[in-house]
Amino acid sequence: MANGQWYPPEWPERIRALAEGTLTPVPPRRAATVMLLKDTDTTPLVHMLRRRTTMAFAGGAYAYPGGGVDPRDDDHRIRWAGPTRAWWADRLGVDETSAQAVVCAAVRETYEEAGVLLAGPTPDTVVGDTTGDEWEADRAALVARDFSFAEFLDRRGLVLRSDLLGVWTRWITPEFESRRYDTWFFVAALPDGQRTRNASTEADRTVWIRPEDATDGYDKGELLMMPPTVATLRQLVPYGSAADVLAAAPVRDLTPVLARARLENGEVVLSWPGHDEFTKHVPTGGSPA
Repeated sequence: MANGQWYPPEWPERIRALAEGTLTPVPPRRAATVMLLKDTDTTPLVHMLRRRTTMAFAGGAYAYPGGGVDPRDDDHRIRWAGPTRAWWADRLGVDETSAQAVVCAAVRETYEEAGVLLAGPTPDTVVGDTTGDEWEADRAALVARDFSFAEFLDRRGLVLRSDLLGVWTRWITPEFESRRYDTWFFVAALPDGQRTRNASTEADRTVWIRPEDATDGYDKGELLMMPPTVATLRQLVPYGSAADVLAAAPVRDLTPVLARARLENGEVVLSWPGHDEFTKHVPTGGSPA
């Protein structure tokens, strides 16, 4: 492997089946992931976690906190600060109830997996400390889906700070994958007074890393990553601060990126439109090149 691109061994067979019309794609689930940033004197750092090698999906790969939408967050109206649900619906390309659920997923997953909560008691404040037994009990209950994130906010009397988020890009898992997600990638700055921790049962380590160092590790084959992770890291490199990244988010193109697989000259060609570096050529009966 010339770089650290994650490539499951079952993909070639599934790609060929899709190209031959014998594989029916499963519908993708809505999901959200967050590139959490903090500044240094020269460049922002991004918070990443490494998925446990025992995980069925992308084991050993570096990623951001994220996960699927909880459908219970669609209709339960919550206290909300920042751009309206209508604004988010237009930006995300969904209806208003789905927009709330996707934004809730972004904030919830950041809390569940990194211990960082983008919410506060008022529309212009953020909680300063999310440690302690009561907070941990609520976080564990969220992970177990004992109650929804909307219910958690209500119980705590908190306002979701959607103004602390920017949506950056959107990727859809390839049609040949058995587990598919329609994922919105968000950016957010680490709130003052809060700190990250490895709160995820799916990760064996977390790091704060410069985007250019992460991509350098990927290019050398030292850090395993999926295409959307690498692509977003490369997009962050030019920015000098978290504020610069957030300022750029509102004009980002959110046209979904979806991998394409086709048969060509006796091999399967796998490509991600607009991201040529991830193209793979899979000889029939062979391994990707």
